[in-house]
Amino acid sequence: MGKSRLIEEFLKRSGVPAVFYTASAQTPERELKLFAEAVASSNLPGADLFRDVTPQTWEAALRLFASAVPEGAPSVLVIDELPYLIATDPSLEGMIQKMFDRVISRRPVLMIGVGSDLSMMEVLNEYGRPFHQRASEMIVPALAPSEMALLLGLSAPEALDAYLITGGLPLIADEWPTGMPMWDYLASALSSSTSALVVSGERMLAAEFPDLTQARVVLTAIGSGETTFANIAQRAGGLHSTALTRALTTLRDKRIVTMDQPLSTSHSKVPRYRVTDPYLRFWLAFIGPALAEIERGAHARVLTRLQTSWPSWRGRAIEPVLRFGVARMGDSGPAGTTGVVGAYWTRTNNPEIDLVIADTQPAKRLLGVGSIKWHETERFGQGDLAELIVHRSQLPGADDSTSLIAISRTGVSVSGVTAVSPQDIIDAW
Repeated sequence: MGKSRLIEEFLKRSGVPAVFYTASAQTPERELKLFAEAVASSNLPGADLFRDVTPQTWEAALRLFASAVPEGAPSVLVIDELPYLIATDPSLEGMIQKMFDRVISRRPVLMIGVGSDLSMMEVLNEYGRPFHQRASEMIVPALAPSEMALLLGLSAPEALDAYLITGGLPLIADEWPTGMPMWDYLASALSSSTSALVVSGERMLAAEFPDLTQARVVLTAIGSGETTFANIAQRAGGLHSTALTRALTTLRDKRIVTMDQPLSTSHSKVPRYRVTDPYLRFWLAFIGPALAEIERGAHARVLTRLQTSWPSWRGRAIEPVLRFGVARMGDSGPAGTTGVVGAYWTRTNNPEIDLVIADTQPAKRLLGVGSIKWHETERFGQGDLAELIVHRSQLPGADDSTSLIAISRTGVSVSGVTAVSPQDIIDAW
């Protein structure tokens, strides 16, 4: 379940009077009407106070709400999509705080504000803002790879594949029958234009970018595989550098895009951009461009194209997931100590190193250098080891004492490296 469903279940189990109001990015007048309707249809003792009444201001609405809640028993007010509401009426943030402090808090009321925009929700609780030190933050993450393995009854390599496709989104995971192989699930999900796998991406983009056309164009360019500023600009139709910088800032602020920097002691700055959410990365690469085909029933063609591109796409997409898994291992990780986990590359991508573990970012000391091999059958072998040793010699700050690490889907057939298996990654969660 998602955040809203989770709260709905909480309200059901608590059994206390509650109002669940969802903002919809409409005019303040319309939002007040929707709020009044939500209270009027609730199980608050004083819900009838809002019957056929539409308050003209939020101050009046919240004051009337305080009269509708029980005096000696707890009740709950949920405001879903809180960022939408504040965006349409910036003064509302201070108004809610004032009315809560002066009126609503005299009753045992729990107020829950919900939002999908993580950066916006965090800003609401910052120093100097009306909600500062009045709210407890709870981040509801997607399912982790280990939870995907448990939920779907899959082996570690299969669960990591499922994580790349679903991003751990509960709605999609719930649609995947337990134990079903990946290609069988994809064949089934792509055959329906209304499956969670197909529609969730478009819903996410519509919610995040209702009026941000350039940001969506830039996100699509990154989702197609472009990682550098110049290539993203070219793929986005020759977008001017100022407009591209603005769009990238928006995407990073929304945590939809991450900017990575190479990790070494040279402190080089050659940024790469990638889509943060695994599911959205998958959707942008394979489903978004094929929506018309899926809707007209040509899903077999889409599946064939996906099968052809999957090995190379997965090889790239799995890397940040594996690096994050290694970072979660901490002192039990392959370098034997807690550090910063990243990768290294140059402008010419020679060398390009999959895994670097350092003490800090920027690095003062390198602890480990590694290679990721995510093939179906081929194990990490002698040739891979020879290449990794060469890469270590080309990595600024590395020397013979820097640990060699191999992360392989199918195992390691040579000595001299610390092996990390798919199960190790799953166990890190």
